[in-house]
Amino acid sequence: MLITTTNMIEGKRITKYHGLVSGEAILGANIFKDFFAGIRDIVGGRSAAYEEELRKAKDIAIVEMKQQAKELGANAIIGVDLDYETVGQTGGMLMVSASGTAVYFEG
Repeated sequence: MLITTTNMIEGKRITKYHGLVSGEAILGANIFKDFFAGIRDIVGGRSAAYEEELRKAKDIAIVEMKQQAKELGANAIIGVDLDYETVGQTGGMLMVSASGTAVYFEG
């Protein structure tokens, strides 16, 4: 399945718009505690372990979005947007969401 942040697919003709699809993944507070406990992992101001968990959450959100699109009969998702937000009263969790428009293209 083709996924793009653009609103069109160059050289292809979109023949059907299936609508909005999305996927979400939430990282819990325990993950943050584990990362901060392992602060020595930080090199040059970056935490490789934390970044890896964010990548995993992003991948989960994209897989969910792709599954929804596939169920609708789409072969691409255009206009994809990724968001990262804190959730909960204390902000102890991080949500990664992916959304876009499921389409079918030819060509």
